[in-house]
Amino acid sequence: MNVEQIEQKNQQGRFASLKTWAKLLPFLKPYSRSMALILSLMLVSAGCDLAYPLLSGYAVDHFVTPRQSQGVGWYALGYMAVVLAQMLCTMIFARSALKVEMYLGRDLKKRLFTHLQTLSFSYYNTTPVGTIMARVMSDTNRIGSVFAWSLVDIFWSAAYVIGCMGVMLFLNWRLALLVIVVVPAIALLTLYFQKKILAINRQARKVNAEITRHYNEGISGAKTSKTLVIEDKNTAAFQEVTQRMRRTTVRGVLLNAVYVPIIGFLTALAVAFVLTGGGSMVLWGDIGIGELTVFVNFALVIADPVQTLARTISNFIATQANIERVSALLELRPEITDTPEVIEKYGTSFAPKRENWEPLVGHITFEDITFRYPDGAENVLEHFSLDVPAGTTVAIVGETGAGKSTLVNLACRFFEPTAGRVLIDGRDYRERSQLWLHSSIGYVLQTPHLFSGSIRENIRYGRLDATDEEIVAAAKLAGAHDFITHMEHGYDSDVGEGGGQLSTGEKQLVSFARAVLADPRIFVLDEATSSIDTKTEALIQEAISTLLEGRTSFLIAHRLSTIRKADLILVVKAGKIIERGTHQQLMDLGGYYATLYSKQFETETAETLLGQ
Repeated sequence: MNVEQIEQKNQQGRFASLKTWAKLLPFLKPYSRSMALILSLMLVSAGCDLAYPLLSGYAVDHFVTPRQSQGVGWYALGYMAVVLAQMLCTMIFARSALKVEMYLGRDLKKRLFTHLQTLSFSYYNTTPVGTIMARVMSDTNRIGSVFAWSLVDIFWSAAYVIGCMGVMLFLNWRLALLVIVVVPAIALLTLYFQKKILAINRQARKVNAEITRHYNEGISGAKTSKTLVIEDKNTAAFQEVTQRMRRTTVRGVLLNAVYVPIIGFLTALAVAFVLTGGGSMVLWGDIGIGELTVFVNFALVIADPVQTLARTISNFIATQANIERVSALLELRPEITDTPEVIEKYGTSFAPKRENWEPLVGHITFEDITFRYPDGAENVLEHFSLDVPAGTTVAIVGETGAGKSTLVNLACRFFEPTAGRVLIDGRDYRERSQLWLHSSIGYVLQTPHLFSGSIRENIRYGRLDATDEEIVAAAKLAGAHDFITHMEHGYDSDVGEGGGQLSTGEKQLVSFARAVLADPRIFVLDEATSSIDTKTEALIQEAISTLLEGRTSFLIAHRLSTIRKADLILVVKAGKIIERGTHQQLMDLGGYYATLYSKQFETETAETLLGQ
C-alpha cells in the first residue's frame, strides 16, 4: 500500500475524524502539562476579559452616576490587579505556546526524517522531492501551529462566549436574550464566509506557485528563450497567469468586503437592541445605568470571540488533512524489509550487530529471476539467470530509458525479485541484513550529490572513521587531489548546498573519492562519466582501471568506448537483455551492440576531428 492509498483510507469519514486526531496523542503526551497550563491560563485570561465590562459598570454606578470618588483608589488597585493578571497570563501563555509549537513540530520532523531513512529505494524512485518536503516541513509546521495557537483560540473564545452569556443571563435574562439572539447568525455567517474565503485563498496560493514557476523559468531559461525568440509567448503566458491571480484576489477582497460590514451590522443591531430595551428598563427603574453599560460593552465585543471561534474551528478541522498526510507517510511500510530472524542476528540500520557480519567476497548469482517494478504492469525480467564471480566487471549498455539500472537495483537489493533468488556468496541475500550488503557497495551516480560542508567532510562520508591521510589517499586515487589543493582552503573548502560551489566534473571526482574511501567489495558506476569533460573522464578512467581490480563491478555505460575491457557486457533494449558477451564476442556477432558501438565510434571520431 502506497502513501496515496493510505491517505484515501484515512480520509474515509474525513470530517472531524477522532481516529485521525488520536494519531497525534503520542506526540502530544510529552507536552500535556504545558498544554494544560496554557488552557488554564486562557481560562484566567477569559475571566479577566469578562471582568472589564463589569468593572466599567461598577464605576458608572458607584463613581460616575453619584458623582463621588470614595473608594476609587481601591477600585483602581483592583483594576490594575486584573490588568497585571492578564498580562502575566499572556506572557506565560505565549512562552508555553511557542514551546509547544516548536517542540511538537520538531518531534514530528524528527520522526518523519527517521522513518524516511527506513523506506525502500522504490519510494524515492516514484515520489517527487517536493511532496516529501511538503510533508516534512509545511504539514508539520501547520500541525504544531494549530495545537499551540488555534486550540488556545478555540478554548479562550468558547470560555469567553459561554462566560459572557452566563454573566448576562445572571444579571438580566431579558437583556441577555437581546444580545444572544445575534450570536448564532454571526457564527453561521462566519463559517459560511470562511469556507468561501479559504477556498479562494487556496486557489490564490496555487496560482502564486505558477507565477513563481514562470519567474524561475523566465530567469533560468533566459538564454534559451532569446535563442528561440519566444519572449512574446512567455510574456503572454505570464500575463494570463497574473490575470487569474488578479481575478482570484478580487473575489477574495469582495467576499471580505461583504462579510465585514454584515458582521458590523449584526454587532450594531445587538447594541441597538440593548440600548432600546435597556434604555426603557433604565427609565422604568428596573436596572441602573451601570448595568446597561455592562450589556452595551458585551454586545460590542461578543462578535469578535464568536468570529474567532467559528473561524478557528474551521481551520482546526481543515488541519485534519495535514494530519492525514503526515500519518500516511508514518504508516507507510518499506517494501523491502529484513525478517525478524535476520534483525535478531544482524541488527538494524540504527543498531547494527557488526560482530555477526560475515565478510563479503562479492560472488553474485541471479537464479531464475523474474522481476516487475511495483508500479509496473509487465515483467522486466523473466527467468533470467547470471553468475558473476567475485572480481568480475559487468558492463550494462543500452539506449536511454532501456532499463539498464534494473539489474543493478536487484544486485544492490534496492528492489527484490518478484520470483527467483539473488545469491551473495552462495546465500540468498534476504538471509542477511540490507545494511550488511549496502555497507559493502560503492555507488557513483551520473549526477552526484554532495552534502553541505567541506570537501573533506563529503569524502569522509565514505567511511566516517577515516583519517585525514586516508582521505587524501582516496582523493589521489580518484584524481581529485590536484583540483582540491588548488582551491583556496584545500580540503576544507566549502562545497555549498548540493555541491553548488563545484563544477559537475569536480563533484564527480569528490563523489568518486568518497566511494574509493569506502573500499567496497561491490562497485557500481552509473554512467559516471557521461556528464563530464574528457579531461576529467580520463582521470576517472585511470582510477577505475586500478580500483576495479579484485572487486565485483557493475558499469552502466553511456560511452561504449569505456567498457571494452569489461569481463561481461549485457545489452539491454526495452527492458530486456537481448545480448551478452565480451566486447569482441558482441562485435563478432554483428548485432545490436555492434551497431551501437559503430555509430558511437563514428560520432566520437568526427567530434575529435572537428575539435582539432
